[in-house]
Amino acid sequence: MENWILIIIIAIGVFCTLKVAEKQNAKKQKQLIDSYEKSEYFLQTHIPYRMMISDRGRLGEYLIYSDLKLLCDYKRFLFNLYVQKPNGETTEIDVVMLHETGIYVFESKNFSGWIFGNENHMYWTQSLSLSRGRTEKHRFFNPIKQNMGHVKWLSAFLNDPSLSFYPFVVFGDDCTLKDVTLTQSEQRVVCLNSLFQSVKSCFDDSTPRMPKEKIDELYDKLYPLTQADDAAKQNHIDNINQIYGQPSAYPEYQDASNF
Repeated sequence: MENWILIIIIAIGVFCTLKVAEKQNAKKQKQLIDSYEKSEYFLQTHIPYRMMISDRGRLGEYLIYSDLKLLCDYKRFLFNLYVQKPNGETTEIDVVMLHETGIYVFESKNFSGWIFGNENHMYWTQSLSLSRGRTEKHRFFNPIKQNMGHVKWLSAFLNDPSLSFYPFVVFGDDCTLKDVTLTQSEQRVVCLNSLFQSVKSCFDDSTPRMPKEKIDELYDKLYPLTQADDAAKQNHIDNINQIYGQPSAYPEYQDASNF
């Protein structure tokens, strides 16, 4: 009889502990969602928290924003800009930060595995480790060339020679830049954990600073590009697939929407 009483007491204790932990987790989850829904990323993209957290591409964009919003000085962010080219096609830019020191253009590659690439090659390679010592390789378009195109068309759209542009390619922290060859100092390829310091290294006291009014003016001009409708987004994807074919860069990126 005593053994049964002890078992019941233990079971009640375990049940109560689990319920407390469940409530704490639910509270923490609600806090995360509430914080996310107040962020510039959500207010601009309208992407629900659960959709963002389950999509590697969207998560990569949000992590860039979360990291850089802690930077000093006045700044504003824009996400998923669809910039039109002269031929009527569009290029999509993942994240843009308008800062007193210039315009920072980020191409997010939230990949895992080993990354191999050269800034002059058309394609780079991602190598994934599988079971029993096997590997799986995926080819993806050179993200430096991709982001150079973003800067080119963004600069043409703004048409202001006084502006300074800083392109960054940002990989996730669960990948290794195993063999990435860069020869030009203006090319920046980093993992997320070094992004903050890499951006800060671009700040130079001798560089003329953009006033707050100029940053707001640029933001107002670029913001409409972040609000493309579904038809424009699908047209962008169709154009990319027609030019490059269905990309095999990463399973989560099959729609080529990052070009």
